[in-house]
Amino acid sequence: MARDTTDETPITGTEELATYLAQGSRPESDWRIGTEHEKFPFYTEDNSPVPYEGPRGIRAILEGMKSKLGWEPIIDEGNIIGLLEPTGQGAISLEPGGQFELSGAPLLTIHQTCRESNAHLAQVREIAEPLGIRFLGLGGSPKWTLAETPRMPKSRYNIMSNYMPKVGKDGLNMMYRTCTIQVNLDFSSETDMRRKMQVSVKLQSIATALFAMSPFTEGRPNGLLSWRSNIWRDTDNNRSGVLPFIFNENFGFADYVEWALDVPMYFVMRHGRYHDCTHVTFRQFMNGALKDSIPEGTPNMGDWTNHLSTLFPEVRLKRFLEMRGADGGPWRRICALPAFWVGLLYDAEALDAAEAMTYDWTYPEVQALRDEVPAQGLGATLRNRSVHEISRDVLAISRLGLKNRAKLNSEGFDETHYLSSLEEVVARGTTSAEQMLSQYNTAWGSSVEPAFLEYAY
Repeated sequence: MARDTTDETPITGTEELATYLAQGSRPESDWRIGTEHEKFPFYTEDNSPVPYEGPRGIRAILEGMKSKLGWEPIIDEGNIIGLLEPTGQGAISLEPGGQFELSGAPLLTIHQTCRESNAHLAQVREIAEPLGIRFLGLGGSPKWTLAETPRMPKSRYNIMSNYMPKVGKDGLNMMYRTCTIQVNLDFSSETDMRRKMQVSVKLQSIATALFAMSPFTEGRPNGLLSWRSNIWRDTDNNRSGVLPFIFNENFGFADYVEWALDVPMYFVMRHGRYHDCTHVTFRQFMNGALKDSIPEGTPNMGDWTNHLSTLFPEVRLKRFLEMRGADGGPWRRICALPAFWVGLLYDAEALDAAEAMTYDWTYPEVQALRDEVPAQGLGATLRNRSVHEISRDVLAISRLGLKNRAKLNSEGFDETHYLSSLEEVVARGTTSAEQMLSQYNTAWGSSVEPAFLEYAY
């Protein structure tokens, strides 16, 4: 999230919070695709991480991008920490360890998403390459220790960094040493939200396996295919994971609100200053817990919007749905991730097929699959079927959905070809992480340094 929200509309009851989510409903003609992707900046001379300060630091990249694009700077206590497109159609932001993120504009087609990603990468290269900086497209930092990883001057990250070790062993690794690709998708009603949420939660581990690209940590194999995904299993279980109530047949906005109300907060922002609120839940906040300890200590809708952005389930509900299961990766994967989910969720026939395929998958089964996939990838199983087999069926449904959408580019091609990198994974029967491990043990000479060449933007 590039900029935390300011909305001083007071909250008087929990019904308003569910109404806020419901107001995201929009007709199918207005559905859009918002893609986010993160990458690690590094110095090409020695593959070391890029700090914030200095003439060749991340601040310099942001200043250069500001001059090039004319986007509005986002300032936090005097530091530029992001850029906002003037009409709100996209943003550039920094993750805690300097991961450079584009939050894309809401677009109609995957073709537009790919053009947007291409343009962004070309723009940032134009600024970064003269500084001797490139960007690595993987799900996990393959070389740097946590101590070697720089920290960005963003106030909310200071609060999170202090809190994370209290609630899980991997929170700081999540913040500072992982990258993801996400897609944000719309729904037309509570029923449509429910169907899409339930299907995507059940299939999120399939995406994790197909996109697994984080097998190295601190210069050596870490024993996992998606280290990034495994990190989320012990980051903060109050706010992450597979949410069991989503499997209820009448799951709706109010259920998500009731869960979110009892998750500890990170912060409240007042007059540009962040106040640490990790000691209270949002429900306690509504019941007056901060009334006397922070300025204007009663909750408003901006507080609620910001709180929703600090929840990290496998699929996150805001006024849209966020698919959160994929590792970061090379350019083709930036296009493949939205294609995968748009194909499954934005076509009626495909959504029906995906729902029929997964309708009786239970929470314990999906949770067990979620626990197995980071290490086993395509070899993980559900009901004696491997993820490899399931992935073939899921990709066929996604391809059907993209074909039915019939969104053609200027050359007459539809969106199905963006699935090709995932279909290659299924065809060979090994994840990209396993391909990297094979290279590490052969051509790379037991070194991760070649990854900075092969997977650089």
